[in-house]
Amino acid sequence: MPNISPQELKSRISSGLMCFPLTDFDAAGNLAAHACARRFEWLASFDTSAFVVAGGAGEFFSLSAQEYVELIATAVRVVGPRFPVIAGVGYGTRMAIALAQEAEQLGADGLLLMPPYLTEGSQAGLVAHIGAVCAATRLGVVVYNRANCRLNADSVAQLARLCPNLIGFKDGVGDLEQLVAIRTAAADRLAFFNGMPTAETFAPAFKGIGIPVYSSAIFNFVPRTALRFHKALNAGDDTTVAQITQQLLVPYVKIRGRQPGYAVSIVKAGARIVGRDAGPVRPPLSDLTRAEYDELAALIAKLGPQS
Repeated sequence: MPNISPQELKSRISSGLMCFPLTDFDAAGNLAAHACARRFEWLASFDTSAFVVAGGAGEFFSLSAQEYVELIATAVRVVGPRFPVIAGVGYGTRMAIALAQEAEQLGADGLLLMPPYLTEGSQAGLVAHIGAVCAATRLGVVVYNRANCRLNADSVAQLARLCPNLIGFKDGVGDLEQLVAIRTAAADRLAFFNGMPTAETFAPAFKGIGIPVYSSAIFNFVPRTALRFHKALNAGDDTTVAQITQQLLVPYVKIRGRQPGYAVSIVKAGARIVGRDAGPVRPPLSDLTRAEYDELAALIAKLGPQS
């Protein structure tokens, strides 16, 4: 049963910094649920608005059905009493519905609906897909606008009318002109989030069009720095924003851009560097090279203690 209503969830995630925790694997690449629980507890000691579990950074795409159940159940047990737990769902429509209903049964508070698997669809097809998932659950749903799920303003307006439990729009495309049109079409129905890779690098631009909320991957390994950046951004402290951008974000993004999939791999490397090892990434992702790992470690060392 959901712990909070879709509208309450929308209110909770309309401000603050959302946590997208990594998923822990052991040295053999198996799910390490006890390590996940420890990670959730550590991240829960910092100021966050919600936990989005089995998201992109959590390698949703590589989890088995049983691992998914174990991971969501662990999050609900460990942080559910204190923070909303939003479960990632995706793939084709019927599988996304099955995962959504599973997450609801496990006690999740909401869903992050990621792009469909592999195939492209028309705007009508995407509306039908998202509408079917929303209709299959009582949970609040945030749709992830990215890759092969790029919605236009008319589609979002239609979904906002048809789906009362569609509460959020997470943008991973970065087309600000289109995003302004989408926000205008949806009026106040949806909460909007910056979901770009290394969202902090886009945060000033998104804040400039009225979207200050974002998901932070670096929160997984430099939470104090992530929160310092977030506070500075919302306080208009341009000096601190520029300092962290130059000191960490620009060189970090340079490393991240060297290989496809490094948006997850570099976060797992960062976690290992600060003593919060989450194990290797699963194929088809690949881990950073030793030289890249050392390069990232040098960046992190300049930021000071994070725990």
